Amino acid sequence: MSERWILAPGDVSRVRVLVTALAAPAIALGLGLLIQPERELGALSLFLLAVVAAAVVAGMVAGIASSVLGFLALNYFFTQPLHTFHVADRDDVVALVTFLVVALAVGWVVARAVEERARATRREREARLLNYIAMKALSGEPLERVLGDLATALVDALRLSGCEIDASAGDRALIVRRGGLDGGAPERVPIVRGETTFGEVIAIPTAGAQVQTDDRRLLEAAARQIAVALERVSLDAVVANAREEAERSQGRAALFSSVTHDLRTPLASIKAAVTSLLQEDAHHEPDQVRDLLRTVLEETDRLNRLVGNILELARVRAGALVPAKQPTALDEVVESVLHRMGGRLGAVRLRTILRDTPEVAADPVQIDQVLTNLLENAVQFSPPDGEIVVSVVPWRSVVRVTVADHGPGIAPEDRERVFEAFSHGHVGGSGLGLAISRAIVLAHGGRIWIDGAPGGGTAVSFELPVRDAEPVDQEAVAVEGTR
Repeated sequence: MSERWILAPGDVSRVRVLVTALAAPAIALGLGLLIQPERELGALSLFLLAVVAAAVVAGMVAGIASSVLGFLALNYFFTQPLHTFHVADRDDVVALVTFLVVALAVGWVVARAVEERARATRREREARLLNYIAMKALSGEPLERVLGDLATALVDALRLSGCEIDASAGDRALIVRRGGLDGGAPERVPIVRGETTFGEVIAIPTAGAQVQTDDRRLLEAAARQIAVALERVSLDAVVANAREEAERSQGRAALFSSVTHDLRTPLASIKAAVTSLLQEDAHHEPDQVRDLLRTVLEETDRLNRLVGNILELARVRAGALVPAKQPTALDEVVESVLHRMGGRLGAVRLRTILRDTPEVAADPVQIDQVLTNLLENAVQFSPPDGEIVVSVVPWRSVVRVTVADHGPGIAPEDRERVFEAFSHGHVGGSGLGLAISRAIVLAHGGRIWIDGAPGGGTAVSFELPVRDAEPVDQEAVAVEGTR
């Protein structure tokens, strides 16, 4: 059975020092004997060159060892009497001692210079790596990509077999691997920021190697930078949650403020009318009594619509807005709504454009509510002598309904925002009508939007497909309709 020997990194370094320390003076000796067969001390330069080579290749120890061996080789092979360590001539003693001192100094200086150069190169490489890691940590790129790039950079910089980053940020657990996981003993470095531990960096060296002390320090510095990126993600999650909570709080405050205002206004009108009617010392003409009762009726209807909108909004947010579809002629629904609202149109002029349209699959009650909301908005924001145009026309595979007024209009940048609950499309109001209308239209598989009306004003249009829409994701409708 054959046995396989694997040298540790320290053993490899010692073997390199030993081999270099022996080989360099041996080569110099061979060249000296070949070039100067008369065994003159002119071979000194060859042994000095060997010392320099040994110091460059294997460091200071190899350079010093090469100096001593070169001194002994010069004494034994090139100094009279040959093949002994006895020196007969005093000048040869001086030459040999001078060589030894110079060789030791040269070996030490060269080795130090090589070490400083290697150290400077390593510092530059480490600084470049840490700068890259810092930029990646603060780049704002997706966290998985950042960690993957950092693991790749560590594998390349430290010549690892592989690298794994096992970490968590907020409620996210991430495991990123680069390179192979087969190799030497893994080095585990914790990813820590303050008192928070986010995970660890696992460095796998090549087979038979181990992570050196300098590499360990670099891994620790990289882990600190990775901790910065993970902390940023965790803080972003906290900020996002706080923002969502603030938005929910603002929504609840807006609901309370808007509903309180909208409830008080008609209640105040009803109370004023009833108080006037109940005054015993007041004399009312029949026409005055009729006007006061009409006020009570109109404000009661207004309260009823507001409560209905609030209940409808609750249904939307609960995902319970499911239309009971049936074949429906939209032009007939429009005529029914206009007839019912005839007394509420006030002094505005009404013009209708109703064309023969195919039936659509719709819930007549919900579409009635959409049209009522759109017409009430148009009446509210139209001037006393303004005109409201209601059109129902077929368009390709849909039927389009448009309600246009000549009011103040809505700025293009606000036309999407007004569909949000509690957003005021023009001025005043709870802002529920358009939000509920959008939710209903989306539940029918259609779409609703706002354009500018010809001549100024606002045109709100919605389309419903002629053929039955596919099943609707009610949760998506709730989010879209009330965001």
